[in-house]
Amino acid sequence: MLALPPELIISAYANGLFPMAKDRHDPAIHWLDPLRRGVIPLDRFHIPRRLRRTIRKQPFEIRIDSDFAAVIHACAEPLPGRPRTWLNDELIAAYIAMAERGFAHSVECWQEGRLVGGLYGVALGAAFFGESMFSRVRDASKVALVELVFRLRAGGFELLDTQFVTEHLRRFGAVEISRQEYRVRLRRAIVKQAEFPTAPYSFASRALASESGSSTGSSQSSTHTS
Repeated sequence: MLALPPELIISAYANGLFPMAKDRHDPAIHWLDPLRRGVIPLDRFHIPRRLRRTIRKQPFEIRIDSDFAAVIHACAEPLPGRPRTWLNDELIAAYIAMAERGFAHSVECWQEGRLVGGLYGVALGAAFFGESMFSRVRDASKVALVELVFRLRAGGFELLDTQFVTEHLRRFGAVEISRQEYRVRLRRAIVKQAEFPTAPYSFASRALASESGSSTGSSQSSTHTS
C-alpha cells in the first residue's frame, strides 16, 4: 500500500492544495496553498514566433502516456541550474499510481527513439494541474507545453494551473491570480466534464500548419506573436 494514496492527492487538488518535498531526498511531504496562484489562460496562450516555426517543422514525435514513469523520473533529476527538485520517491510513486488510474498524464517529445523532453500533470474534471517539465534538447519542454494546451482546448478543459509563475511561463501567458479567485475557478472547473485527448499525433502541429498565416487566426488556435 502506498504511503501517499492517490485519493489523498486528488482530494487535495480538489480543495486547492498540492504536495511538494523540499528536495529529492527529503522524505517529508508539505501541502501548499499559496496566496497567489499561477495559471495559463487557455484562451490567451502565447506562442513565440520562433517556437511556432519550430513546431511546424515537427522535430519531435509526440506521444501521450507512453512512458509516464520515465517522464516523472526525468523531472526529478537535478540539473546544473536546478540542483534541487521537489519530487521525492514517495511523490513519484504516488503520481505513477495516479497515471495508472487515468488521473495523471504525460506529454512526451521523442527523437530518434529517445525521450528528450516532456511534462506531466493531473486532470480532474475540466481542470489540469501542470506539475513539472524537463528538456534534454532545445525546445522539447516548450513544444510539450504547447501540445498540452492544444489538447486541453480540444478536450474541453477550462483551467490550466501552473502553481507558480516563472519568467519562463510568463512568456506563454501565465499570470498570477489570488487564492480566492483561484478557488472560484477551481470549483467551477472540477465539476465539469472534460477528456484528455490521447490520440497519437500532434494537435499543435496540425493546428499551426492549418493556419492561413494571419496573426488573428481562428478562436481555437489564436495566439499572440512576438
